[in-house]
Amino acid sequence: MFEIDKKTFGIFLSEQRKAKGFTQRELAEKLFVSDKAVSKWERGMSMPDISLLMPLAEILDVSVTELLEGKKMDQSGEIKAEEVENIVKKALALSEETPEKNIERRRKRLWVFGACVLITIIELTAAMWLLAETGRRNIFSDFRGILITEALLLAFGVYFWFFIKEKLPSYYDENKINAYSDGVFRLNLPGVGFNNSNWPHIIKCMRVWLAAAMAAVPPVAFTGAVLPLEPEAVTILKMILLILCLASLFIPLYIAAKKC
Repeated sequence: MFEIDKKTFGIFLSEQRKAKGFTQRELAEKLFVSDKAVSKWERGMSMPDISLLMPLAEILDVSVTELLEGKKMDQSGEIKAEEVENIVKKALALSEETPEKNIERRRKRLWVFGACVLITIIELTAAMWLLAETGRRNIFSDFRGILITEALLLAFGVYFWFFIKEKLPSYYDENKINAYSDGVFRLNLPGVGFNNSNWPHIIKCMRVWLAAAMAAVPPVAFTGAVLPLEPEAVTILKMILLILCLASLFIPLYIAAKKC
């Protein structure tokens, strides 16, 4: 009801940028974002972070109200209380930080992640049961490494799905920082600068990968256990799987980080 018209916002932003004589790259550099991000704003494909509204308005010499409304306003007239309330609600909708939306997002994440955990438990149970049916002994011993791997994936999954900081401190937007630290967790992507434009894409990528990895490990481990392979072949297969696993993580991460 109080959503900002992205197309109107983009047209107004483009007009004011051109009026100031800035290119998209020049405006992006002043805001410490990429020119791709500015291009998306002007095409109505996305909106800037609420923390960028003030500096964006100052650079374009317009008010935040004019940015949100997507038009020039009469500076001599007074804004009615109802109009002020609508503008504030639009800003809140843009920030997406209202308690109701936070609760709803967490509830959805809980359902999705919970479903992935349940699928993983079913897969592990089925794999161990099928191996037991073949007369194999010491199944728990054989699956010890798999269980440890799953425990680590679960721990990181819980962190990324529920406890990761959704927004970075402002100095990440002002400097090209390629390292993130939060307690024992560390993330470093050489050649990539973390900022509040690409951080949501990075978090989403990590969430998807962790959930997919949890569900993929049991069937892969079971297949490796039942295949009649020589020890040398098993070693080569493990190396190939490790390379594919790392590639499936870091290639999408770099792609996600370069989106904005």
